[in-house]
Amino acid sequence: MKQAISLVLSLILAGASALFALAAGTGFEDVPTTAWYAGAVNYVSEKGLMSGTGNGKFSPDTPMTRAMLAAILYRNEGQPPVVDIGAFSDVRGGWYADAVNWAAASGIVSGYGDGRFGVNDSVTRQDMAAILWRYAGSPAAVSGQDFADESSIASYAAAAVDWARANGIISGKGYNRFDPRGNATRAEIATMIMNYAQYKEGDEPTPPTPPTPSGSKTLVVYFSATGSTERVANIIAEELDADTFELVPTNSYTSADLDWTTPGSRVNREHEDESLRDIELVADTVENWEQYDNVFIGYPIWWGIAAWPVNNFITANDFTGKTVIPFCTSSSSGLGQSGTLLANMAGTGDWQEGQRFSSGASGETVRQWVQSISLN
Repeated sequence: MKQAISLVLSLILAGASALFALAAGTGFEDVPTTAWYAGAVNYVSEKGLMSGTGNGKFSPDTPMTRAMLAAILYRNEGQPPVVDIGAFSDVRGGWYADAVNWAAASGIVSGYGDGRFGVNDSVTRQDMAAILWRYAGSPAAVSGQDFADESSIASYAAAAVDWARANGIISGKGYNRFDPRGNATRAEIATMIMNYAQYKEGDEPTPPTPPTPSGSKTLVVYFSATGSTERVANIIAEELDADTFELVPTNSYTSADLDWTTPGSRVNREHEDESLRDIELVADTVENWEQYDNVFIGYPIWWGIAAWPVNNFITANDFTGKTVIPFCTSSSSGLGQSGTLLANMAGTGDWQEGQRFSSGASGETVRQWVQSISLN
């Protein structure tokens, strides 16, 4: 009898697992079939170019590293024989060694001036465009419509971005921004790789365009300086099926601007002189603002308070009738009075206590917090 019951339970569990896999469609529990990148994830998975990150997940919002990107292109090339050129001090026989040596020898991805390849460093969107452009043989590119942040694109990537946009390999983000220094996520890379393949085959590419607002009653607003806050914001939005709205300074921050250890850097000057904190945004109001009952507001902590590029969004909007939940990311500082100060600045809205996340907070940590919140 026990064996029979055990068999029945096993069949039930197996059936449930099969139904879940069928519902997931993509083979990854964190890639719903409705996601804008679902087709691309299927493509790179079926081609053996990218695999999951374990436990049935693809981790679409995780930044791509330089070593991982080299490995994807190396697999796409058929993994030809490679001679270790011994050019990089941080490449010593790891799983990525052949891919890195191939990419370097082929002139597709170079290292840093200090002898490192930067295997674990994230790939920026402009670097991704430049790498794919070199992989394609550095074809001629005709300059088309400029992005709103065109002036922020590095000179070495300008032709590559023009080429990638013209051929439907990469597109911008909201408000015609390219976000050149933003980290390219695994979902974005998968989409670019699929679009590149379509470009090579002469097919019409599918631009990686995120979904339009869905009519959700929850909005996740965020300013992200280095990508950490953006990652948390995307996890929150995915968990709640919420819309997102990124706060983008008209004059974007460079890595040098954000270096608080350097006297005279932009953030240091703005910290010392409050009159410099009036940061103009590409957009400070949200279409269909009235439809949102719940608004999450995310930001990094700068000198114990919310990063000031958030301020103009707060003062430009009426939060009456909305539940507002602040969240922040930082390497060591807590939430502190940042949420209270923003609530005072807003003057309206039901502001909740909020939450602080470490810069490397896991998706599970963020999701558990979201699930603990009572929303309208």
